[in-house]
Amino acid sequence: MLIYLGCSALAVVLSTFALLIFGELPLLAGAHLVLAVAILPLIFGAIAHFVPVLTRSGQPHRVVLLLPLLLQASGLLVFLHFDGRLGPGALLAAVYISLPVCLVFIGWLMARARHALGKPHPGWRWYLAALVFLALGLALVPVMQFWPEVRQELRGLHLHLNLLGFIGLTAIGTLQVLLPTVLGGPDPEAALRLRQDLPLAVAGVLLVGSGAVFGWPLALLGAGALIVVLGRLWLSWLHRYGLRAMVSDGASASLLAAVCGFLLLLVFGIAHAIGVMDGHAAVAAFIAAFLLPLVTGALSQLMPVWRHPGRRTLARDRMRAVLVKGGAIRALLFVSGGGLLAFGQSSGYWLTATGLLIFLVVLVRAFCFPGPEQKQL
Repeated sequence: MLIYLGCSALAVVLSTFALLIFGELPLLAGAHLVLAVAILPLIFGAIAHFVPVLTRSGQPHRVVLLLPLLLQASGLLVFLHFDGRLGPGALLAAVYISLPVCLVFIGWLMARARHALGKPHPGWRWYLAALVFLALGLALVPVMQFWPEVRQELRGLHLHLNLLGFIGLTAIGTLQVLLPTVLGGPDPEAALRLRQDLPLAVAGVLLVGSGAVFGWPLALLGAGALIVVLGRLWLSWLHRYGLRAMVSDGASASLLAAVCGFLLLLVFGIAHAIGVMDGHAAVAAFIAAFLLPLVTGALSQLMPVWRHPGRRTLARDRMRAVLVKGGAIRALLFVSGGGLLAFGQSSGYWLTATGLLIFLVVLVRAFCFPGPEQKQL
């Protein structure tokens, strides 16, 4: 399931960027295609994978593992609505599918934490906060339908709760565990940092979202809080592992680039809030500069584990070696493409699509053309 979710997400994102490049898809429809059909189900699949590790519990029930497929179906309804093929009823139907799935995951996550073997890792609380933000963002959709007078303000709140709250908190919580795993050196400060920074991160998301409704000064305070959280993480990594070690591995280079892309977009968001920059392509820039280096870096590390579960094998190591090769170049293409998109330059689509196409070629090679040692195992 995880391999399917990862591969389908990459295919959807590449197809979307191709359609955007050739003007065959409205930007709003393309953004929802990526976020609702590709990224949302993948994140739920990743949460189902990591929570048993964080709580030292057994594998999730098959129903939990299959729920991301429901999210893909609801995401397709969202896309078809914004593409103009279905009416508002499709959007509401998607909410009525997605919101119960989100609530089920919240209940499952809390149950796993209560019955954890020992004290659960604090990373689970980041997932809980992220899911709560997603539930709030989904609940706003029918409110927008029935309260059109404040639709624009609620739309901004919905956007920030989903992007910064759900995706952002999930990513930050995962990165603090994933990058030390990539580099093979544990970070003993990660648990303490996760406990200390969660209130600040939650406050940052709430302030940015509130700024969309009540005014930009709140958004500036929220962006500043998130910059502090990400800055602490970046500096901690730099002190513990060193820049050379992080950029020398393709997976860690991509994850580091995702943090840099997130910081860059927060700065751009501040510029947009005070009227210096246009925010029309902010979502596309978020996908390119943050989500794609995050997803490709994580998949470079996790795909070999999912493909070859159990003990570490030569086949897993060889697959990882193929996937991480060129990771730093791909990350540079993503962040550069996202930066160009943030400034309204359509050439950013080409850079982003190029980086993604390179990764897909590498992924096909890793799966379909294994080396001789892999065939023997």
